[in-house]
Amino acid sequence: MEKLKNNTGVTLVEILIGIIISTVMMGAMYTSYNAVSGSYSQVSDRAKISNQGRDLVGMIVRDIRNAGFRYFGDNIPVTSAHSPIIITKAKNFNSECDTLVVVYGGGKYVSGKYQYAKYRVKYHCEPSKIRDKNSPKLPSGQYPLLKGFGVYKTKEIWDKNANKWNTNADSDAYDETFEKQLVADYIEDMVFIPIDENGFALDPPPSPTFQKEKLYKIKTVDVAITVRSTKPFYQRAAERYKQAISNVQRTSKYKGNPDRFFRDLITVTAHARNLGLQ
Repeated sequence: MEKLKNNTGVTLVEILIGIIISTVMMGAMYTSYNAVSGSYSQVSDRAKISNQGRDLVGMIVRDIRNAGFRYFGDNIPVTSAHSPIIITKAKNFNSECDTLVVVYGGGKYVSGKYQYAKYRVKYHCEPSKIRDKNSPKLPSGQYPLLKGFGVYKTKEIWDKNANKWNTNADSDAYDETFEKQLVADYIEDMVFIPIDENGFALDPPPSPTFQKEKLYKIKTVDVAITVRSTKPFYQRAAERYKQAISNVQRTSKYKGNPDRFFRDLITVTAHARNLGLQ
């Protein structure tokens, strides 16, 4: 019987070598994919954090620009309750932020007649009600509350009959008021600094009972919001240093507390353009 000649094939050793090379290549590709995916996720998370903070800052800036505005012909008597900008500074930086109150005029045409109104907008912080699932559980079995704040906004109207602020319109024509609503969470600090016409910070801020004459001297308000990531951002825990814009005690609360979260400090100057018209 004639033997077969020129037989070709792959030996077992060559097959094993091919499998090993394929495995190494697939592992390298998987590692590269994870690295690219992780980088994209970080960039995406950073953008989301920044967008939330900037949306909040944009809302606050628009209201500050309206502070003190009133229509020509507005006949609503102005009292101390209508102070255009009131800033209350936080005293305990671990449990509260600064508070901002803005008053401005408005109105609508109703049955062929223009009705004037006064609105009051308030921004304040309350301790976050979110459970932090990135922390160990408490003895009760629940996760601890997030070490941060929720920012709430309230819009009221001046009740000309009762001479007080409330969230119930004095006419069916007004439907713009609302009770406090959560507008942002994962906030670690909110700061407001009023600046006078000479560029100096008014500290403490004026109020109807303190340096009332300076209420209409406020030209700009520096706003600073610190937003925290919703989940761990960095690979390793470390002490994340955040510089406060007004008080070093606000910075000290971060010392000695290493974590893996990303923080974005957003600062902007809002021009109180209507106060010069008073």
